[in-house]
Amino acid sequence: MRLATWNVNSIRTRVDRIVSFAEREHVDVLAMQEIKCKPEQFPYEPFEAAGYHVEVNGHNQWNGVAIASREPIEDVEYAFTGMPGFQKGYDGDDAPQEARALGATVNGVRVWSLYVPNGRTLDDPHYAYKLRWLEALRQYTADTLAAQPDLPLALVGDFNIIPTDEDNGDPAIVVGRSTHVSPAERAAFQALQDAGLADTVRPFVPTGYTYWDYQRLKFPRNEGIRIDFILGSRAFAGAVTGAAIHRDERKGTQPSDHVPVVVDLDLAGPEDDDVPMIFG
Repeated sequence: MRLATWNVNSIRTRVDRIVSFAEREHVDVLAMQEIKCKPEQFPYEPFEAAGYHVEVNGHNQWNGVAIASREPIEDVEYAFTGMPGFQKGYDGDDAPQEARALGATVNGVRVWSLYVPNGRTLDDPHYAYKLRWLEALRQYTADTLAAQPDLPLALVGDFNIIPTDEDNGDPAIVVGRSTHVSPAERAAFQALQDAGLADTVRPFVPTGYTYWDYQRLKFPRNEGIRIDFILGSRAFAGAVTGAAIHRDERKGTQPSDHVPVVVDLDLAGPEDDDVPMIFG
């Protein structure tokens, strides 16, 4: 199975490019973020023509997540347990949820396409919301893996966190002044790993960024950051056989400011040659 995640920054603007990538790279499951449309506005036809099933969670022209899969998509959820909402100027626990999560099972693998809140600035209410959102995600992860320790679980998408200084090539992003690199955000990312997840890409791709701002020649100067991840449970991470960050997708006509991140999986293993593989 080949699983990819990509913040596409408007699916309707880039649908042909995205489908072309998925076909060319033989992607079996593609998790998308920042689709910026409602489900009824999503361009299903090009995906379906390429042989993909599609599930969408979108509310308006902001945020939004989707999953496209060559195999049937089951057990769809539009929020993880405890996921908080947000409404500017409102502090109640019942704020409306944003379209930032989509969970689905494909051939036994539980995949969540996630678009973590940005945080905006360190003193913005959105930053506090981001930390609450991440804590709820950590709790969901811990509870899920405690109940199902052998579950192949993947949390993938745009986490809006730069976990280490090595993941930051943008001199404008500074610890103490910027979101994405604050100690609290980095601690929240580490807490996800402590809950039972592993970064499945860095062991195979030791360097490289996944996002470059459109402004100030950030891409030609390679002033990028790594904020897009495929985090996997023990069962998932142990099945990863390779990974790639497709930097060239930042080039060309109308690119997203993010690039695809991809992993290959073999959940059967050599000792199970006489057992049908979970992924074809």
